Amino acid sequence: MAESTEDQATRRIQNTLDQVAAMASCRPNSPEFIKWRRDTGIAIERIFGANSRQVNEFGSIRFPVPAWSNNVAIRLTNELAAQEEHRRQVLAAGAILESMKEEVREYGLDNVTSSQGAELRNFNMGNKVFVIHGRDEEAKQTVARFLSGLDLEPVILQEQASKGNTIIEKFEEHAQSAAFAVALCTPDDIGGLADESDNLKSRMRQNVVFELGYFAGAIGRNRVCALMKGTIERPSDYDGVVYIPMDSNEGWKLALARELKAAGFDIDLNRVL
Repeated sequence: MAESTEDQATRRIQNTLDQVAAMASCRPNSPEFIKWRRDTGIAIERIFGANSRQVNEFGSIRFPVPAWSNNVAIRLTNELAAQEEHRRQVLAAGAILESMKEEVREYGLDNVTSSQGAELRNFNMGNKVFVIHGRDEEAKQTVARFLSGLDLEPVILQEQASKGNTIIEKFEEHAQSAAFAVALCTPDDIGGLADESDNLKSRMRQNVVFELGYFAGAIGRNRVCALMKGTIERPSDYDGVVYIPMDSNEGWKLALARELKAAGFDIDLNRVL
């Protein structure tokens, strides 16, 4: 007897569920865990769709990365704390995967994906892309021009009317109208741990860190693209994701266009090549 689509979906989910115990015990960001996390994300996307609720649910799990310190005692403490948090988050991922499996079994894959299709049609899929930026004016204008060339409307907060609103009110108003966000992670600041003042690193502006996290939670990480310029310190809670380097050969343009296309925008990649 041929295996049904629902059976194939539950089998794929079960395959990754079978590895949860081992993944909970391995080190955070170990090669085995990185592969499991990626394989699981791909399986969920193939089963439910790239813009599905299930993809966003799995993507919202924050797997920890131990904070580095030159102090051995502090470093060991950080690693132990990260290991325990890693275990909790992997087990949480397992619970979500188990729920997905039961969802397919109870409602059928066609019903699950069709109902999500209706939800996605109600999602704002206009042409507005919010540009999160720091002090790098050249990077901001370059990305804005590129987006405009794809017939998208870049939203740059400082160019919008305030209308008597506070900064956060102005941000929330324009953030709600965007269907995608591009974060420009440029080396605008420097900083480090209080006990390591002689080991300062380049950082993105604090507003970029805040807005990057806001959009990741508000519209899902699959609708946020982080472009990185140079070598900078990354937010630890957002580590493990792919940052696209803003290389001098402009390979970032094709990579960003592909992310936009995967998010549902009508992008002609031949216009980028």
